[in-house]
Amino acid sequence: MIRAILTDIEGTTSSIRFVKDVLFPYAAEQMGDFLARHWDDPAVVEQVAAARRDSGETLDTPEQAAALMRAWIDEDRKATPLKALQGMIWESGYRNGDYQAHLYPDAARRLRDWNHQGFPLYVYSSGSVAAQKLFFGYSEAGDLTPLFQGYFDTTSGGKKEAASYRRISEAIGLPGHEILFLSDVEAELDAAREAGLHTVLLDRDNALPDGAHPRVTDFDAIDPASF
Repeated sequence: MIRAILTDIEGTTSSIRFVKDVLFPYAAEQMGDFLARHWDDPAVVEQVAAARRDSGETLDTPEQAAALMRAWIDEDRKATPLKALQGMIWESGYRNGDYQAHLYPDAARRLRDWNHQGFPLYVYSSGSVAAQKLFFGYSEAGDLTPLFQGYFDTTSGGKKEAASYRRISEAIGLPGHEILFLSDVEAELDAAREAGLHTVLLDRDNALPDGAHPRVTDFDAIDPASF
């Protein structure tokens, strides 16, 4: 019996295009000025130090750090320091009203329904926890953060590693077989299933081949009671 639902964001609750076409370019454009203005802030110092360790580069100046971050953005690198710095930049963009996060109407509707039915809801995304909260806090469907019990990012481990889902299960306080994980990436679902979770593949464009995971095109087709 499913007692909690864990969801990805990009391609699952929301269009990948919003992240690729809006958020990533915004962070790349703002990165240099942001690092120059906040170079001595403790939170930025911490993330630059982590990027220095991860990359092996010196990163002695804001310009060097910004160049590395832009390169990682171009590579779509799932690096925790990059995600943290992006989250800081995106916060000002959301608060300034520069954009709202895209959310599929079916996802917003079903998340509200599941919350009303008593299912604890959680998020697991490669974006930082801070960025996740901003995403759902400033979405086109309004502030959805009250729906969620918790958020997980790459500090819990890589999304294609079974150990990450075991850590998340422990943090939620439920065995894997009582958690349903939703994603548009089969490798993530494979890892989650290896950790004992139930899984559903979101195939928004109905373009993926049949595989090991139940496949749907929208949230309305997901029934947690069927697992």
